[in-house]
Amino acid sequence: MPVYQIDGLTPVVDSSSYVHPTAVLIGDVIIGRNVYIGPNASLRGDFGRIVVQDGANVQDNCVMHGFPKMDTIVEQNGHIGHGAILHGCHIRRNALIGMNTVVMDGAEVGENTIVGAASFIKAHAVFEANKLVIGSPARVVRSLSEQEIEWKSVGTREYQQLVLRCHATLKEVEPLREMEEGRAKLVFNDVVKTKQEFSK
Repeated sequence: MPVYQIDGLTPVVDSSSYVHPTAVLIGDVIIGRNVYIGPNASLRGDFGRIVVQDGANVQDNCVMHGFPKMDTIVEQNGHIGHGAILHGCHIRRNALIGMNTVVMDGAEVGENTIVGAASFIKAHAVFEANKLVIGSPARVVRSLSEQEIEWKSVGTREYQQLVLRCHATLKEVEPLREMEEGRAKLVFNDVVKTKQEFSK
């Protein structure tokens, strides 16, 4: 993976975590245990510290960065969807940031809170725990049910399993030139459920 030291600071990645070879880590980046960092993610600790705590995931094409003297933090079991941008913000434990969402400097997203896809969270906005947040600018729509929080948690556990799958089986190969007969499909446990199934 592309890992770069700057001003004497080298990224730290726990050996239990998985960072895709196309992700880029620069400088003051600290990756905890059982973390998944997806393809083409950019974690730039060249101004402020970047922290991704245990069990969290930062998916494909995400950017984490911040101004000088500002940490950008994803706490335990945080779930950062594809293409999200986190800039100098604080994502609390077990929160979900939807795909292509932007979270600006000094903002804080509370524990278990779910932020809908393509939302924009303004600088210094603070959202309490257990809320559904959507829009541009983002606003609280309502409180989350226990079933919705569990739905989010199950999705995060799937990414924690993906860390293990990547360590065990992910490797760079040449493509096949045609599909083999009887090609297998990916098999998952029954823990993957839709939001609608959890609401029943």
